[in-house]
Amino acid sequence: MPFYTQAQLKSELRQLGCRLTPQREAILGVFQTIPQGNHLSAEELYSLLQRQGEKISLSTVYRTLNLMARIGILRELELAEGHKHYELNKPSQPHHHLVCVQCHQTIEFTSDSIAKICSKQADSAQFQMLDAQLTLHAVCLEAFEQGWPYLLSEDWICPKSGMAVNLSESLQKSGTGAEHD
Repeated sequence: MPFYTQAQLKSELRQLGCRLTPQREAILGVFQTIPQGNHLSAEELYSLLQRQGEKISLSTVYRTLNLMARIGILRELELAEGHKHYELNKPSQPHHHLVCVQCHQTIEFTSDSIAKICSKQADSAQFQMLDAQLTLHAVCLEAFEQGWPYLLSEDWICPKSGMAVNLSESLQKSGTGAEHD
């Protein structure tokens, strides 16, 4: 059974005084069918919807993602690429992310100890924990062994992720200065 059925989304939206539009249904449908571990940006979601023949604007995609994240149906993630990604929020399957700041490879992992620490902190502050997500920003072994950040060529491709990354752009986003001579 998929997480967040159309009926559940409709109920959540109705409580906010909103309605379930065909565009919102289409967006929920995409997130219900993508494989676990896939995270979509607004632009990626928009392109996918366009290929499916959906009549939707990019601004509607942004507004809908924001709304669905606010009501807890989607998780909003800050990964390494400088823009937000989204995934279906599955409270019964909490997980965290390990992200390479060079190649943007993202690995999901679970940890009961992180959940316990977060729950204990929320309880001590008299809060009800809804979600806890940890994103570890790191450098993959492949990039590190090739001399990250200064010895990698501008057109370096991570053999593990297969992604080419503009090195100077990556350095700016990771906060590592490019002042090295």
